[in-house]
Amino acid sequence: MPASLDSNPHSNERQSCTKGLCAKPSADCLERASKSLNIGLINNMPDGALEATERQFLSLLNSASDGISIRLSLYALPGVPRNESGARHISKFYSSVENLWDTQLDGLIVTGREPLTPNLRDEPYWESFTRVLEWAQSHTHSTVWSCLAAHAAALHLDGICRVKSDHKHCGVFDCTQLSDHSLTAGTSSSFRLPHSRWNGLPEDELMNCGYDVLTRTADAGVDTFIKKYKSMFVFFQGHPEYESNTLLLEYRRDVGRFLRRETNRYPLLPYAYFDRDTVIALTTLGQEAMISPHEELLAEVSRILEKASIENTWHSTAACMYRNWLQYICVQKKLQLQDTRAAVEAREVDSFVLAPVAAEAVPASAVFATGHQGSSPISTPARGVLTIL
Repeated sequence: MPASLDSNPHSNERQSCTKGLCAKPSADCLERASKSLNIGLINNMPDGALEATERQFLSLLNSASDGISIRLSLYALPGVPRNESGARHISKFYSSVENLWDTQLDGLIVTGREPLTPNLRDEPYWESFTRVLEWAQSHTHSTVWSCLAAHAAALHLDGICRVKSDHKHCGVFDCTQLSDHSLTAGTSSSFRLPHSRWNGLPEDELMNCGYDVLTRTADAGVDTFIKKYKSMFVFFQGHPEYESNTLLLEYRRDVGRFLRRETNRYPLLPYAYFDRDTVIALTTLGQEAMISPHEELLAEVSRILEKASIENTWHSTAACMYRNWLQYICVQKKLQLQDTRAAVEAREVDSFVLAPVAAEAVPASAVFATGHQGSSPISTPARGVLTIL
């Protein structure tokens, strides 16, 4: 399989394969090396979604690989709250981001996490997150910031604060391209992608701070945007990686929160997602729940959802965008490898030019010899050396 999960999470050998090449790789070697990528995934999702998120990104990268070999390595931020099961999974399969500082990844994906505090800067993992952000600017060819990670990144980079909506933007939304870019090459002028968020970033503030907004939704605002540093930063407010049933599971979770009185808002149905019969059944049940909420209704919700028919209308677009992302990384990696080879060749030329001069060097003791006692020094020129007294 072109995309594979790193089987040794505690290894330090995750550098870009630049260091594994010979001093003067051939053109074929450069081509192969540029299509062998090390991608990191910093998974900040809640404990119950850790494995699903790993599976989603691995599957999407595999669909997008198109002849590119990908090794996906998992990383965890210190300070992210975990229960016993989540901590055990992290300990077994993840490496700390502390192992990144002296390494080079070809690409990086950073997921978001539901905040515990009103101000993202007060999150317990904020310091380690911002260090990753600054490291990624010069140690990756490109980094993807997903949903809430995009909000945190824009806040740290440019002080752009996210704005909370009066309802959750949840569903599969129509996205319109605003400009041509290699990241969206091969997609339709309008396509569909899942979103699941309360907050969004203002488009005018993003543009004023030098971000290029690539796609926008009519209902949920900005979809995809980028900013170029040494690394190209790609920001998704949506979730191209979502599987067919991800929004279904989130909806059931949110219904459960309402029925347990953890929130006072019954969730809206995901937009343009469920089939007609499921929409009718869930709408009727939602009206009953708002009149007389009790946890037993969750079993009825689950029964309806088990029969739901869901069409994944976004996978081909998601695979296309991630294929473009991977190909961009390959091009940048090849240029880096070519620069490395050119530097080696330049050093060899310099060494060749300087070598004859070094061979003709004459020690000072051979240039000046002492004549008879009391006489002035006389010149004893070495072969090929003009000595002026």
